[in-house]
Amino acid sequence: MTQAIQQASWRDYYQLTKPKVVALMMVTTLVGMALASPGWIPLNALILGNIGIALCAGSAACVNHLVDEEIDQRMARTQGRPVAAGRVPVRNAVIFAAVTAALGAGILAYGVNLLTAWLTLASLIGYAFIYTLLLKRATPQNIVIGGLAGAAPPLLGWTSVTGSIDPEALLLVLIIFAWTPPHFWALAIHRKDEYAKVNVPMLPVTHGDKFTRLHILLYTIILVLITIMPYLIGMSGLVYLAGAMVLNIGYLYWGVRLMVSKDEKDPMRSFGYSIWYLLALFVALLVDHYWSLA
Repeated sequence: MTQAIQQASWRDYYQLTKPKVVALMMVTTLVGMALASPGWIPLNALILGNIGIALCAGSAACVNHLVDEEIDQRMARTQGRPVAAGRVPVRNAVIFAAVTAALGAGILAYGVNLLTAWLTLASLIGYAFIYTLLLKRATPQNIVIGGLAGAAPPLLGWTSVTGSIDPEALLLVLIIFAWTPPHFWALAIHRKDEYAKVNVPMLPVTHGDKFTRLHILLYTIILVLITIMPYLIGMSGLVYLAGAMVLNIGYLYWGVRLMVSKDEKDPMRSFGYSIWYLLALFVALLVDHYWSLA
C-alpha cells in the first residue's frame, strides 16, 4: 500500500476524474448556459457553475473507478486505471471523491443556486451508484436507463442561469439521452468478450451482435428525429438545422453500415464518430444562438 501511495501522482488523480468524458459534458453544460441566456452568460454561472459541475462530474467518475475496481482489473481496456492498477489506494480515492463532490456542491449552492446544486448531486448519485453499482450489473438495458444521469449536464447549465427547469432544457437532455445507447453499444460490441468475461450483461452479451446493431440503427433514427426538434420549436435556426442534418446523415451512414458490414473495426469507428457528432451538434447549437444575436 505504501508503495502505491508513493507511486501515485497528480496525473493519477486527474485520470480518476475521466477528464475527456468530463470535457465533453462541460461543452454541453456551456451550451445549456448559453441557450438559457438572452445575451452573454452571467459570470457566476459561467465560472462558478462550470467549476462546480465539473468537480461533481469528476467525483462521479472517481466513484465509478472505485465501484468497478474488480471489473477494471479483468478488462484489457481498463486494467491500467489508477485504482485498478493499485497506484491510487481505495482509501485515497474515496477521500478524493468525497472532497471534490462536497467542494463542487458547495460552490453551486452558494455561488449559483440550490436547484443546480441538488440536480447535480442527483446526477452524481444516479451515475456513480444507481447506474454503476446497480443497473450496470442487473440488466442489458443498463445504459438506456442509466443514460439519464449522463444526459443531465445541459440541464444543469440551463438551471445555473435561470434557476428553473424549462422544456427547452429538457429537450437538450433528451438529445443526449437518445444519443447514449447507440454511442455506448458500439463500444460494447467491440468489447463484448470482455464484458462477458466479467459477467456484465451488456446488450451484445445477452442478445448478440445482430440484435444490438439493429437497436443502434433504431436509436439513431430516434436521435435524428429528436435533433430536428430544436429548430421546429424555434429554439434554434437554420445554422443549427444545417449542421444537424449533415451530422445526422453521417450517423445514419454508420448505423446502416453496422447492419451490413462485417468489418470488425466498424463498431469502434462508429463509436469515435458518435463522440465528434455530439460535440459538433452542441457547437452548432452554440454558433446558431450567437449568430442570431449578432
